Formats: sequence, structure tokens, C-alpha cells
Amino acid sequence: MAKVKQKPNSIVDLATEDSSFTTLVEAIKSADLVGTLKGKGPFTVFAPTNAAFEKLPKGTVKSLLKATNKSQLQDILKHHVVQGRKMAADVAGMSSVKMMSGETVPIRKKGNVVSVGDASIRRTNLEANNGVVHAIDSVLMPSEED
Repeated sequence: MAKVKQKPNSIVDLATEDSSFTTLVEAIKSADLVGTLKGKGPFTVFAPTNAAFEKLPKGTVKSLLKATNKSQLQDILKHHVVQGRKMAADVAGMSSVKMMSGETVPIRKKGNVVSVGDASIRRTNLEANNGVVHAIDSVLMPSEED
């Protein structure tokens, strides 16, 4: 009998089990957001892959992971999280999405590719018990305004 793969308990567990999110997991830990993203949710996370973080200017990730930049890192990570479980079909039908950072990010669809802000969604509907993850190819940066 085939063994049914159980959903990871949390978005953090899901990201930890997927080798393409090691930088994201390190950032979540540095920003003290593990508790939040292991929380009840549900959440939708537009999760930058390691390759997305590598696109940032040299030294950016190392700088953001420093304790002195924790609040900036928290702001950036919250700019990837939406309240509620939004599956790929839901996201594709939206024109914008409000992030936990408070900012609204546009959603565009071109052919089969759905973009959130400047990032294209590369893998969809990675489910955990407390939400869903969509892998994206760029890090979404909140606007500089306060």
C-alpha cells in the first residue's frame, strides 16, 4: 500500500524540508519569525528560493542576517506573507494582494506565468497544515517609505 505523504505541520517545516529554501529558513530564524510562521495561520507565503536571494546585490543577504538589521529583515519577510490560504488558482484570479507588511503588491498574469510584484511564481501549492507556499524567483522588497 502506498504511503500517503503527510503535509508538513507548518510553513517553517515545509521550507526546512526543501533544499531550495535554505536561505529563507536562515532569514526566518534571524528575524525571529519562526514562531509566527509555525503559528495557527493560515498563511500564504510567496517564498523566495535560494536563487532569488542570490540575485540580490553582493553582501545584501549577509548584511540583512545581522542582528542589527533584524527589523529591516522582518519587514522584508512580512512583505512575502499574506493572511489566509490562497491557492494558485486564487492568486491567478487576483489583481493585487495585501501583504502582512501592510503594502499591496500587484499580481499580473502573462500566459501561464503569474507574477507577484517583480517576482514570477515558479512552483505553486506547496501545502503545510498552517498554509500554502508558492516559490518565487525574486525577493520582494517593500517600498522605502515609512
